[in-house]
Amino acid sequence: MAVEEGQWVLMATGRSPTNIAVIKYWGKRDEALILPVNDSISVTLDPGHLSATTSVAVSPSFPSDRMWLNGKEISLSGGRFQNCLREIRKRARDVEDEKKGIRINKEDWEKLHVHIASYNNFPTAAGLASSAAGFACLVFTLGKVMNVMEDYGELSSIARQGSGSACRSIYGGFVKWCMGKNNDGSDSIAVQLADEAHWNDLVIIIAVVSSKQKETSSTSGMRDSVETSPLLQYRAQTIVPNRVLKMEEAIKSRNFESFARLTCADSNQFHAVCMDTSSPIFYMNDTSHRIINLVEKWNQSEGTPQVAYTFDAGPNAVLIAPNRKNAALLLQKLLYCFPPQDHDLSSYMVGDKSILSDAGLNSMEDVEALPAPAEMKTPNQKFKGDVSYFICSRLGAGPKVVTEETQALIDSVTGLPKEV
Repeated sequence: MAVEEGQWVLMATGRSPTNIAVIKYWGKRDEALILPVNDSISVTLDPGHLSATTSVAVSPSFPSDRMWLNGKEISLSGGRFQNCLREIRKRARDVEDEKKGIRINKEDWEKLHVHIASYNNFPTAAGLASSAAGFACLVFTLGKVMNVMEDYGELSSIARQGSGSACRSIYGGFVKWCMGKNNDGSDSIAVQLADEAHWNDLVIIIAVVSSKQKETSSTSGMRDSVETSPLLQYRAQTIVPNRVLKMEEAIKSRNFESFARLTCADSNQFHAVCMDTSSPIFYMNDTSHRIINLVEKWNQSEGTPQVAYTFDAGPNAVLIAPNRKNAALLLQKLLYCFPPQDHDLSSYMVGDKSILSDAGLNSMEDVEALPAPAEMKTPNQKFKGDVSYFICSRLGAGPKVVTEETQALIDSVTGLPKEV
């Protein structure tokens, strides 16, 4: 139902980044409140490359709450959406827009309904933390519309109730999700360890091996691991606390060797927990394993880590280089092994395409002329088509308000998504 004539629409649009955990979150001690069994640490990616954009509109003519994700209407009846809506409404304040002649009293928010439109500029449910960006953006933008004044720690605690890792997307740079000890989850919040400018030499290259929805969702996979994996309990209680301290120190001192070793080890242990689960969960595939092999051999041949790798609950590789020189060398190795299927180099690299020039790869001829990586035992092994595309990114900032009307996803007159 569109807006009735003479009725107003109040709207805000936000953009939130995704994040990639370098110390993984896997397993909840409380399913309903989404409280984790261990602390985790992540890097926030540049929202220009990987982000969710959300518009929230409110009008007295809306008969119910509605939401559209990537152009399709989805149900808001799920507990996670309802938790976020309830917690933000609880904190809503008076709103006045003199230009539009709108005044909303605090108590009015319980009666007003919202229309929400959200769009991810990267694959949903493919292991690239789309739900983290989505729920962080939902909470941030709802907060803007309803004039919520809570600090970011409080907002992170609400975003956590939508998707655990969403709490880490409330900040930019390096972020720690503190597991907390309280049963009500009040101390299970995200804190920023360092902003995106602290270590801005880092370059992040993501190999999108598959953009398909994964067979085992993170939610059900975690539940199975908590119930059946002895390794998960050992990891949470014995390994992670020490790793978190070492990772915080590596980030603070910008020690790439320590950062890389911890990142790779924690990714491998997370996937070992998945294998230790009954029934075993396989998020990585042969291409993921080939990428690990490539990086491990390069790191070993140099005697010190050149690149770090990490995999979330999916086959896509997130590769972190200490600088553009190493990122360019990495790209040469990756494109030798995984050349594009259709000879279109430009669409094979998304995000910061200038990394191609840094690597001396300006055409398919340059790719075809690449020498085999020195550490490869069997040269001429190429796996054309096994990587869908690459994304080159960097560390990024937290959520921001989008002020340009053209970028809003909801029509300010009809109150409906622009494409509907």
